[in-house]
Amino acid sequence: MLGILAALPEEITELLAEMGPTATVRRLGMRDYHVGVLRGQPCVLALTRIGKVAAAATTAMLLHEFRVRAVVFTGVAGGIHEQVQVGDVVIGDTLLQHDLDARPLFARYEVPMLGRTHFSTEAALTELLAHCAEDFLSAYAHGRAVAPAVRRGPIATGDCFVGDLATLTRLRAELPDALCVEMEGAAVAQVCHEFGVPCAVLRTVSDRADNSATVDFRRFLQEVASVYSAGILRRFLQALPPPAN
Repeated sequence: MLGILAALPEEITELLAEMGPTATVRRLGMRDYHVGVLRGQPCVLALTRIGKVAAAATTAMLLHEFRVRAVVFTGVAGGIHEQVQVGDVVIGDTLLQHDLDARPLFARYEVPMLGRTHFSTEAALTELLAHCAEDFLSAYAHGRAVAPAVRRGPIATGDCFVGDLATLTRLRAELPDALCVEMEGAAVAQVCHEFGVPCAVLRTVSDRADNSATVDFRRFLQEVASVYSAGILRRFLQALPPPAN
């Protein structure tokens, strides 16, 4: 099976509806894991809720209780790179925790006992996800004056909502290559790394992580991000090789 995770209900609502009444639900650790079939692919869908601890706990339970072959996380993020605009899609190739700092015992951003700061997504999954995002956005933006872009690169994760210019400026200085900032991805990637399960991360940029970050967020989530998520993941599921018997 493929595991599909998101932090907010709107990000997987359409996929849950598409699973239909044949899906089964297992409740574990205050999380509902929806097991069913999407576009011919056996899947498990679950909400991690918001933040690194919630995301790590949900991912660990998913990997322990279900025989998933890979994990895809979908959600929104704040764009922090100057080239990233609202409406763009970011496909993460590496993720790190921008608020992890155990100095002087360990280097900044290094996860203690793992000896690494960054966690890579799986190359083939990331390539396929990016291709599906480009295909979806090309159709979605047909006839529009400005087309959203698909960007691949580092994603920064932390247990804080970035919505002020001072924090944005600091993150740009400290992590100049990071494309966007969110609150779950690196935790999911770390757990997948420790379990030896490939993962991919898809983020729709909802804001510029500055003082306007909370303006119309709910509307963007419902009218844009949820549409992106469902449209891209449908293409992704159809493009995946059929499950092995």
